[in-house]
Amino acid sequence: MNSNNQGLPMRYAFFITIFALLQLFSLGTALSLQWWLQPWQIATSQTMIWIAVFVITNGLLLLSVKRAFANSYRWISGWMLVMHFVLLTALLTSLLYGGYGLIMSTMGDAITTPVSMTSVSIDNGLRALAVTIFIGLFMLSLYSAYVPVVRRVSVQIDKPLPKPLKLAVASDLHLGRLFGSNAIDRLQRLVVKHKADILLMPGDIMDDNTQAFADYEMAVNLTKLVKSVPYGTYATLGNHDLYGHEQPISESLRSAGVTLLNDEVQCIHHGSAPIWLVGRFDNHKSQRVATTELLTQVDTKQPIILLDHRPSNITEHSQLPIDLQVSGHTHNGQIFPANFIVNAINRLGYGYEAIGKGHFVVSSGYGFWGIPFRLGSRSEIWLISLTGNPVRSAHL
Repeated sequence: MNSNNQGLPMRYAFFITIFALLQLFSLGTALSLQWWLQPWQIATSQTMIWIAVFVITNGLLLLSVKRAFANSYRWISGWMLVMHFVLLTALLTSLLYGGYGLIMSTMGDAITTPVSMTSVSIDNGLRALAVTIFIGLFMLSLYSAYVPVVRRVSVQIDKPLPKPLKLAVASDLHLGRLFGSNAIDRLQRLVVKHKADILLMPGDIMDDNTQAFADYEMAVNLTKLVKSVPYGTYATLGNHDLYGHEQPISESLRSAGVTLLNDEVQCIHHGSAPIWLVGRFDNHKSQRVATTELLTQVDTKQPIILLDHRPSNITEHSQLPIDLQVSGHTHNGQIFPANFIVNAINRLGYGYEAIGKGHFVVSSGYGFWGIPFRLGSRSEIWLISLTGNPVRSAHL
């Protein structure tokens, strides 16, 4: 059977699941909006709310499926976010009101409700609270997407390294129209400020293609970033770098001075110590080289750092002589509560952990995918201080 035909049932199941979820989101959104707008509603406006919500949802879904215009997926993603925030607002408002009611009931006669506090005034107060929460969710999500935080971790390996190596890790930049030159300049300032020796970018450098990268002349900013790092910038390609534009993306990165490790290894020297950098293609590229084969090209007695976009092979890699693996891809879910799903389906969906023979860092990413919002996750870079075994280092 043709492999494309084998994948059809999975695609249909995925589409049906998304369609069903969107209808549930629409139902909840329509009910919430009906309550929010109740003081100003007439009978016909209630019907219009329901029609408008379901027409927008399914209209945008159809446009996205048909790819009616460039980046049409962003419109359905944005609308899903609006509906998600409406539902979160309804949940938080209900919890706060329930908590208030619980406190009032437990206090009994100790608190007397003012006569002026009618059910109408309470409802209006809740509506004002709901609007505040809704706006607050948007502001917090924008802030979390565009203002990065610096995560720090110290890693000691059982291999010779005379002095600490400071690595900066920025995965998932998704450079495009919504995240571009200013973000690159901010990354350059962070790398210089924290005196990183080397910058690692494990995948999804571009947002599917190089159009915005070229239109906004981001190569100038990226070149400046690369030149500011003492040992250079090393990257691998992620799934979004492989959706039909691998060659122009690779050429653009190399022209800016980025060293691409596409199923390749490279040795750098930190003082007198050799350090091996190993980079893998994302598994979207079915013919990528196995990690074990790449390791035959290095001296496994020396420090080894692996760049692997997805954290899907961490269990296997933890049994190999890899000292540090840096990954991204998961975005830590990007929008709550997807972070719980990410961590449920991955051995390490986000953060740092020492596993087996190695150390593993999975970043939520410096940029974002699709829409410029993060909730329950944060734009970030990692600063890793890598130190070696002092006894072994002394014998170098």
